[in-house]
Amino acid sequence: MSQKAIYLHKFNHVNRKVNIGLVQMSCSAVPRENLEKVKPKIAALASQGAQIICLQELFTSLYFCDVEDHDNFKLAERIPGPSTDFLAPLAKQHNVVIIASLFEKRAEGLYHNTTAVIDADGQYLGKYRKMHIPDDPGYYEKFYFTPGDLGYKVFKTKFATIGVLICWDQWYPEAARITSLLGAEILFYPTAIGWATSQDAETNDEQYQAWQTIQCSHAVANGVYVVSVNRVGMEGNMKFWGGSFISNPFGKVMYKASHDKEETHVEELDMDKSDRYRTHWPFLRDRRIDSYQPITQRYLDES
Repeated sequence: MSQKAIYLHKFNHVNRKVNIGLVQMSCSAVPRENLEKVKPKIAALASQGAQIICLQELFTSLYFCDVEDHDNFKLAERIPGPSTDFLAPLAKQHNVVIIASLFEKRAEGLYHNTTAVIDADGQYLGKYRKMHIPDDPGYYEKFYFTPGDLGYKVFKTKFATIGVLICWDQWYPEAARITSLLGAEILFYPTAIGWATSQDAETNDEQYQAWQTIQCSHAVANGVYVVSVNRVGMEGNMKFWGGSFISNPFGKVMYKASHDKEETHVEELDMDKSDRYRTHWPFLRDRRIDSYQPITQRYLDES
């Protein structure tokens, strides 16, 4: 390498590390209790060097979508609102970004499954509304949530440009791709997913492996880190399977939490890795965007 090339390499090279904190926990039915529960966990993660902290899906309550009950709409709140008002001072105090998944009341009779992002100075950066809404036994989300209408979003935080998707979104490569193309360096997936108590161990393992594999594939295809944060504990007939994990930009699992314990964890991410993987495995370069129009169709009938 010539002296000029060495100089340009050093000039352009920025060795950037970001510490990610995650909170995997069980929840109670009382929103204030859950907010108070995460408060010391945020402080502990910050003391360990965390810079961006992700909380699990709908962390301020039990996962209420296991039943269709109109009383559960009382759990919803404005965003920004009470929960962001509680978390913003913590973000500023500890100099951390907080990713908080909440039940949003947008208007009378209009609700969303929404994640708010608060920057390290306590500033509310904005929200992402869950785009893909499931409707399965134990996950009656269509009863509660209107599909998101803000599109896919990235947030330029103090420490990194992040993309946020929510639970059921994690099964869709299109969501991960678009968010990555918008400039996300890390994809975060606040999650609430579990095993029905009626299932056998083989089925449980198959489901978890599929869940982890599809998200790791998003990391590979887009050359970005993926952080998935799930809850634990028994709620009704559902055992939430935890297993929160972090994948590097080539799908290698760097950290995996247990299936049945509350855990907090800090992981250092080397942001230079994305450029290295994208350079050696140039999937973005070789995309045939001129050929992808059929993806906008629901299904391609032979006729």
